[in-house]
Amino acid sequence: MDIALSFSLLGLMIYLIASMSGVGQRDAGQSAQLRRLDRKVDAIVEHLGIKVVDDADPKVLELLIAGKKIEAIKLYREQSGADLKEAKDYVESL
Repeated sequence: MDIALSFSLLGLMIYLIASMSGVGQRDAGQSAQLRRLDRKVDAIVEHLGIKVVDDADPKVLELLIAGKKIEAIKLYREQSGADLKEAKDYVESL
């Protein structure tokens, strides 16, 4: 599978999970659906051999997936207070 397509799919999955996890009071059906989506994402990520950093900010990942590496580094620096080298190394590790 093409790496750009892989990252696009991963970005879409992250967006879907993030949007669903933001729902206030979920009923049992929504919780079950979220668990199924989570398992599917885990299976796809494992199949593609992608390393996922769970504590990464979804906005930083979104910028990186969109090819906006400099913006991702800048956002991470603002959020974490890291210097330029630390932020660059972190974003590149994603």
